[in-house]
Amino acid sequence: MSMLPRRAALPLVAALLSISALASISVADGLKVAPVKDPVAAKECSACHMLYPPGLLPARSWQAMMGNLKNHFGDNADLDDATRKHITDYLVANAADTGGRGGTNSRDVSGGATPLRISEMPWFLRKHDKKGRIAPDTLKRRGAKSAADCKACHQGAEMGYFEDD
Repeated sequence: MSMLPRRAALPLVAALLSISALASISVADGLKVAPVKDPVAAKECSACHMLYPPGLLPARSWQAMMGNLKNHFGDNADLDDATRKHITDYLVANAADTGGRGGTNSRDVSGGATPLRISEMPWFLRKHDKKGRIAPDTLKRRGAKSAADCKACHQGAEMGYFEDD
């Protein structure tokens, strides 16, 4: 499989994002999430991991995560100040509790809790088991590296679609 040069990949990502921006897509339990529509966020975040839609976490979670990129789940994902601010502003504006969603995806997050993992969100816990675990044999069968590898089981995860595939 050949890799596109970075300068060729960005227009492709932008085109795909504009197509995906046409609608929010339902999550299995009726919650709505929209795919990432910002090409800067898409490029930077997907360089290392799955592109998580911002509507999966509340604004305070994105702020906390983006405020500590030097220790991003054990890795240094630091960005220059302008890029970090741009991505933070985008994630916060489109978070589960902002962007006109009325808190739908974060309605069950207790008080001032600041979940940093999507697997800590109440909707995730309801969909999987009550502790957010996914059976190890399921992960292995699907080729997932961890429970955070949503697209191993949900092919449309980066587009905001989490129905069972």
